[in-house]
Amino acid sequence: MFLPPLLSDRPPALRVVLTYVSPVIGGFLTGMTLGLGIAAWVIANVIATLAGFGAGFDHDTGADAARRGATGGALFGLSLVLADALVVDDRVAKIADPAVLQALVTTIAGTLLALAGTWLRSRIVRRRTALASS
Repeated sequence: MFLPPLLSDRPPALRVVLTYVSPVIGGFLTGMTLGLGIAAWVIANVIATLAGFGAGFDHDTGADAARRGATGGALFGLSLVLADALVVDDRVAKIADPAVLQALVTTIAGTLLALAGTWLRSRIVRRRTALASS
């Protein structure tokens, strides 16, 4: 299985984009889907879930992954709430009430997803190491 480079091995500008810019854009776009339809909301959340898992896959320690997941989750959630407030007239799905709690939900979810991603990466690395040494 292909392993992407660690976030720490990427250029600084790309680290900023992956860590801060993409969760803000993703959260805002996901928030916009609250006014489009349930299918759009579900698809956007599936993509966000995969992104949170992938963010953890970019790290080799749980602490780094948890920080990245918490940061991304918080930015995602706050951007989602902002889009809901600025763009959405009639919601097709429910978010946390009060809406700012949505950022707490996504922060926790982002942390757990990133931890799962780094767990899978470390498992793959351990398996490769064991196969190489046998």
